[in-house]
Amino acid sequence: MRVLYLYCHPLDDSFHAAIRDAGVAALRANGHEVDLCDLYAEGFEPVLTAQMRREYHDVTLNRKGVEGYVARLYSAEALVVQFPTWCFGFPAMLKGFFDRLFSPGITFDLSDPACAKPLLQQIRHVVGISTYGRDRWRAFVVGNPPKMMVTRYLRWFVARSARVRYLALYHMNVATEAHRKAFLARVVRELSAVR
Repeated sequence: MRVLYLYCHPLDDSFHAAIRDAGVAALRANGHEVDLCDLYAEGFEPVLTAQMRREYHDVTLNRKGVEGYVARLYSAEALVVQFPTWCFGFPAMLKGFFDRLFSPGITFDLSDPACAKPLLQQIRHVVGISTYGRDRWRAFVVGNPPKMMVTRYLRWFVARSARVRYLALYHMNVATEAHRKAFLARVVRELSAVR
């Protein structure tokens, strides 16, 4: 299976880098072809400019500058999205990826504005992996937007039968080494189950 591993963290020596390495290794060990898309390392431009916004609905123009990312998204049969939760949301870089790529004619058909249709039907698995500085209760109180983005928003674009999972390590600021190791093991287990 072809897996697009969308990774968003600026530090290559972070706990997230360890999660990424373990996750990619688990997928490859099970015979999957992994396309690691490291948004920071690749210098992805997340800003949706005024001109890009004007061209948002024009399916002949709205891929300009992101054609390679569109091709990678289309070739994926599974999508892993890994990111830290900052201010109870996606990092700006990751939010910008969705702003720029989740557009008419790319991820959904808007030819009938009253009935938008998802276009990523080849994707059969979506896995979100995140860490939070705060505890699960505080995330719940604010509605846990990152979890909703993965389990509800992204779910709409992919195959109806897609398996969608969300893995979170809450209260990272006080997580012990044992907590971090347990979370790494959970990530490996979940990604090893992708078939």
